[in-house]
Amino acid sequence: MGGLRNLVGSALFNLVFLPGTAVAVMGMILLLPFPRMAMQWAVRNWSWVQHWALKVLVGLDFEVRGRENIAGGAAIYASKHQSAWDTYAYYLLFPDPAYIMKVELMRIPVWGWMAKKCEAISVDRAGGAGALKTLVRDVKNRLAAGRQVIIFPEGTRTEPGRSLPYQPGIAALYSQCDAPVVPVALNSGLFWGRRNFRKQPGTIIIEFLPAIPAGLKRREFMRTLESRIEEAADRLADEARASHPWLPAPEDAPEDAPEDAQDARVDANETTTEPERLVD
Repeated sequence: MGGLRNLVGSALFNLVFLPGTAVAVMGMILLLPFPRMAMQWAVRNWSWVQHWALKVLVGLDFEVRGRENIAGGAAIYASKHQSAWDTYAYYLLFPDPAYIMKVELMRIPVWGWMAKKCEAISVDRAGGAGALKTLVRDVKNRLAAGRQVIIFPEGTRTEPGRSLPYQPGIAALYSQCDAPVVPVALNSGLFWGRRNFRKQPGTIIIEFLPAIPAGLKRREFMRTLESRIEEAADRLADEARASHPWLPAPEDAPEDAPEDAQDARVDANETTTEPERLVD
């Protein structure tokens, strides 16, 4: 579904999202002296503005599946990451989310101040074992406060139908934090692609999958997490294309790696302590 209407709607939304966000962030400076929840309130309201702008201007809404798998309190949500939509969507769903992000983002003037005030969790991807220990410590702190921790285990955005190796940070959180790890699949990248001016109308689906059982070995945990998320994400992409024929067709993807290559990747994740590419 293209045409002039979609082009105009996308242009208007981009004005709301980019310049509008810059103005909103500057206004949030006024909230820095106030308690953290004041900033969380502002970010949540900004997120709802983006949602309604997408819905009204582009015709893009979202649907939540698997609500029964959402933990009642503190939990770690390991999410597929395909779009800028994912970076604020959890503010539409949870009362007090804490995103894990790379430390470089926290150093951005003004924007980084807001993230720190919200007590987002930063990761120094070049920090080695020390950075991983800091990550675990900070996640435990947020969980103790009853918050919902959001991590993108591939460490960056990926196109629908593609995946990157899952990074070892999520395995460390699973083994060292006494909290459910809930896999999350979505198909947002089909509607709001990376660096795409146009946003496509339709319905983004975000699906919460059953929590990973406690007590798994690292290899088994990583395999379980990756297979659940990737299989569900592929299913959601197929469903979206079937019901929204204007969406882009899948690109030719590389053949699946042989099983021994996959084993080698899991082995590497078992031995390394570098939290590289934990977040985009």
